[in-house]
Amino acid sequence: MKQLLSIFAAVFALAFTACSGEPPKNVEPRAVVGKSLEGATFNDQFDKPHTIASDTTKVVMVFSKDKGHEVNEFFASKTPRFMAEHHVQFIADMSSAPSVIRSMFIIPGLKDFKHTVLLITDDATSAAYKPAGHEEQIMILTLERYKITAVDYVDDTQALSKALRASGS
Repeated sequence: MKQLLSIFAAVFALAFTACSGEPPKNVEPRAVVGKSLEGATFNDQFDKPHTIASDTTKVVMVFSKDKGHEVNEFFASKTPRFMAEHHVQFIADMSSAPSVIRSMFIIPGLKDFKHTVLLITDDATSAAYKPAGHEEQIMILTLERYKITAVDYVDDTQALSKALRASGS
């Protein structure tokens, strides 16, 4: 039994250290004014693919666990159709979490939400969108027919709500 526990502990430790590698180099940034998100596809918490729609006006992105919880609670407090009615997509980067933790704990928890949570689960996609120096903020991409027209950062859901109201989203 002790051997089995030692093996399990070693595998568990390996899972955590495997995810702490360097992010991919030479990845073209995607969250930049002027870039297009046409064809950008992400799986949701039910592993269903979603392509960013042409009528999407705001993409809300988070890159930390705390901001993910905060934004999920914000959208959970809205009507189930809020995001569709306001042409908003929500993307959470969980690439830094070990895949075992994602599949056993994080994703099952996300399935309780009525709103769609699009997920980034790989390092290359994360590197293309992750804003250096703004990982602990909420990133808001403003779109016009797929094209990014603004990239803004807010610190909390009060500011997120204000940003969504200000644009008519």
